[in-house]
Amino acid sequence: MIPLEKVKNIIEKHSRLESDLSSTNIDKKKFVEMSKEYADLNDIIDDAKFYSSFDTEKKELEKIISDKASDKEMIDLANNELSDLLSKNERVKKKLIIFLLPKDEADRKNAILEIRAGTGGLEASLFAGDLFKMYEKICSNKKWILEIISISKSEAGGLKEVIASIKGKNIYSTLKYESGVHRVQRVPETETQGRVHTSAATVAVLPEAEEIDVKIEEKDLRIDVFRSSGPGGQSVNTTDSAVRITHLPTGIVVSQQDEKSQIRNKEKGLKILRSRVYEYERKKKEDERSKYRKSKIGSGDRSERIRTYNFPQGRVTDHRINLTLHKLTEFMEGEIFDEMIENINLQAQEEFMKSN
Repeated sequence: MIPLEKVKNIIEKHSRLESDLSSTNIDKKKFVEMSKEYADLNDIIDDAKFYSSFDTEKKELEKIISDKASDKEMIDLANNELSDLLSKNERVKKKLIIFLLPKDEADRKNAILEIRAGTGGLEASLFAGDLFKMYEKICSNKKWILEIISISKSEAGGLKEVIASIKGKNIYSTLKYESGVHRVQRVPETETQGRVHTSAATVAVLPEAEEIDVKIEEKDLRIDVFRSSGPGGQSVNTTDSAVRITHLPTGIVVSQQDEKSQIRNKEKGLKILRSRVYEYERKKKEDERSKYRKSKIGSGDRSERIRTYNFPQGRVTDHRINLTLHKLTEFMEGEIFDEMIENINLQAQEEFMKSN
């Protein structure tokens, strides 16, 4: 049950911001902050208003149904309306529970998506490629912009590694629980006896950091340049265009060689490095805050097994919330991704309520 007071606070805050934003006496920075908050509330305001009036509407319909003076047609109509009202209330309640989750400062940010083939040889690289295609489809469905920063293909046509930036609305809040080990069970194309093999790929989702989020001093960097190499180690460039950047205080290393220009490789490398350092600092703070609290949802640790994709049985299972969807094809097409994320968010809210 969501406290009605919290829902009324949403409505009041939306109304207050609407009034304040029409004022001409707001400085630019404050206006931007208030506009973002207003846009977030705008997404949920209709649901908040519905939820706040739900009990009144429900009682009115129940009164018609129980009134002996009501004719059959009126009672049937009221019963239908009540059924629709109850169904809508369940949907609205889920949305409000997710909205009321404590906000991470990074939730509104764009994201850096990193996928790496894990155990399982060539099959693992094919699965890494399939995962990347799935995220591409999710981005397309949501009208997000995905841009590949670096990519390393395997001989089998899969991916050894891919790093991409994703831009749009509330990217990180949607994708942050994707970090971890994704396991696949299926019969590889090269398998002649029809045996099911298990392989894995690692996914990391980082909030894309801007220069104001994390300050990286030039003196804290060691930058090495070298020649780009292709499959089998052969040189693909006659100049030292590839860049390896080491952040000395944290030991984080980023290599970038996709571009022919050393300057472009350095720019892309610094973009990834900034996000990794930002995430490193965030994790450090989060670990200090939650030493005493263990979450089933997980820490976003990339070594944690979070999901299994079983192709012979056509199912996808999220181990953190013990949810299995027997719609693997639809899931890989990015069509029911929101169903999984909604359930993960609901579990996160439940855990938060228990620990507070």
